[in-house]
Amino acid sequence: MSVIRRLSPETVNRIAAGEVVERPASVIKELVENALDARARHIEIFAEQGGLARLTVTDDGIGMDAETLALSIERHATSKLPVSDGGDDLLNISTMGFRGEALPSIGSIARLAIVTQARGQSDAYALSVEGGKCSGVKPAPAFGLGGTRIDVRDLFYATPARLKFMKTERAESNAIADTVRRLALSRSDVGFSLTLDGRSRLSLRAETGEDARRKRLSAILGSDFGENALEIDQERDGVRMTGLASLPTFNRGSAQHQYLFVNGRPVRDKLLGGAVRGAYQDFLARDRHPVVALYVDLPSDQVDVNVHPAKAEVRFRDPGLVRGLIVGSLRHALAGAGHRASTTVAGFALGRARAEGAMAGQPHHAMAAWGRPAAPESGTLVGERSARVEPDFIRPDVPTAEELADQPSAAADLPLGVARAQVHETYVIAQTQDGMVIVDQHAAHERLVYERMKKMMAETGVTRQSLLVPEIVDLDAAECERVLSRAEELAEMGLVVEGFGANSIAVREVPALLGKLNVQGLIRDLADDLAEFDAALSLKEKLEEVVGTMACHGSVRSGRRLTGEEMNALLREMEATPHSGQCNHGRPTYVELKLADIERLFGRR
Repeated sequence: MSVIRRLSPETVNRIAAGEVVERPASVIKELVENALDARARHIEIFAEQGGLARLTVTDDGIGMDAETLALSIERHATSKLPVSDGGDDLLNISTMGFRGEALPSIGSIARLAIVTQARGQSDAYALSVEGGKCSGVKPAPAFGLGGTRIDVRDLFYATPARLKFMKTERAESNAIADTVRRLALSRSDVGFSLTLDGRSRLSLRAETGEDARRKRLSAILGSDFGENALEIDQERDGVRMTGLASLPTFNRGSAQHQYLFVNGRPVRDKLLGGAVRGAYQDFLARDRHPVVALYVDLPSDQVDVNVHPAKAEVRFRDPGLVRGLIVGSLRHALAGAGHRASTTVAGFALGRARAEGAMAGQPHHAMAAWGRPAAPESGTLVGERSARVEPDFIRPDVPTAEELADQPSAAADLPLGVARAQVHETYVIAQTQDGMVIVDQHAAHERLVYERMKKMMAETGVTRQSLLVPEIVDLDAAECERVLSRAEELAEMGLVVEGFGANSIAVREVPALLGKLNVQGLIRDLADDLAEFDAALSLKEKLEEVVGTMACHGSVRSGRRLTGEEMNALLREMEATPHSGQCNHGRPTYVELKLADIERLFGRR
């Protein structure tokens, strides 16, 4: 018969350490969270050899007296858990830590040394723990005005098998840096410094004032993010959402730059990824991701922070409310951005222009070609007339090029300026008050058509236009079945199709706002779209793919000559249409170059 026995305290501590201390970055997380709970205003972190040889965290918090220091290394001893009439209150946790496991767990697998001085006291005390054995509290030299310094050496020396699972020193150092960055993002009012192997990796001062959070985010995520981020501030049913989210044209190739903080605690939650994808689904391709930092504040009894040993995950009482708030807040901010595109677009264009110009080594007289009239086959000047007019471009309230030229004050109030030329029958050149704008006519009109279709579907339904002769599209049997199975949903979007024989589809009506379009190409592309997502999903759930495909086929194509009226109408509608700064795939629809930038490009500044 098996015998049940109690484990030794040392074994219990080492088991607990396996839950709390996964790698050196886990130690840093626990120690920095303790410093934040101790009301530190500045925290210094030092690490050697990926943190395996040495880790030191020094703070200027409230410190500890001798009695508190002795209790700090006992398991499940904490000063952070509130006490209610029924005992310890696990439902109202407002601190970063609360379990009382970190220090004894670290001390059981490493050489731990603590020096602390209570704020306002002149005496300091020290204590050391090696492999779970404590030396006892001893007096120590006083330092500063109070605070705590914790030194951890030879991590996992008492459990050497764990060392086999560590990654390279560089990988562990990067993990430490990422942990410190997340903690620094959570508290802009606290200064942080990080030194890895003698080299400074992070140096942040405490920020104050209204822009404190934006300054901290810019310092860590880059100044470009601060310049191209939208302010988030929404509240619903006692849950408040604040933070910053990037414009769609400021995006990255992975979702690693998306941060969520719940009541000041950095957490990793799948809820964030799904909500952000839902909010940006109209603006970014599937392989591109925005940069966001979102801060959720809600009553502590509405969230459970005790579902993960390292407190890296949380569970919301009403996850639907939080997800809806994230999506709604992001969409509201994106709608308020109007036609704005990120400033990095112009910076990238100027950088490429300088680099390629320098590499080409072209003589200065080659630039004189810009001053000559464009050849008929390469561009259309504003004064010329096109042989073909796009009806939906021209509106009675859009001023002509001549009217804008006669009214300089009116032109000065136009964010996207006045059209001056069309280059290579693809790009519209407009002059603004302090620079110029280059517009990709196809990408811009694609976004405009897309937004119109979405608005029609939400309000009155998409207006249809009957074809005099139905268009017959030949597909294979599987493609025909996919398209015909969605005939009712496609009809809601203004596209009426029906079967025509075994392997053909007859298109009888198309969305009126698409004008003349390549019906054959549209149907084939839609068949491909329908094959890419789950058949159980409705087209409304995948609206961006379907309507985006329709908008692309119904937009002004590259190579289409535009008149001055058409170009200015395009600019004015872009100014009035939300999200017109990027196409449906997150690419910019225009690049704005300031006059000062152009002058620097030509060496005038």
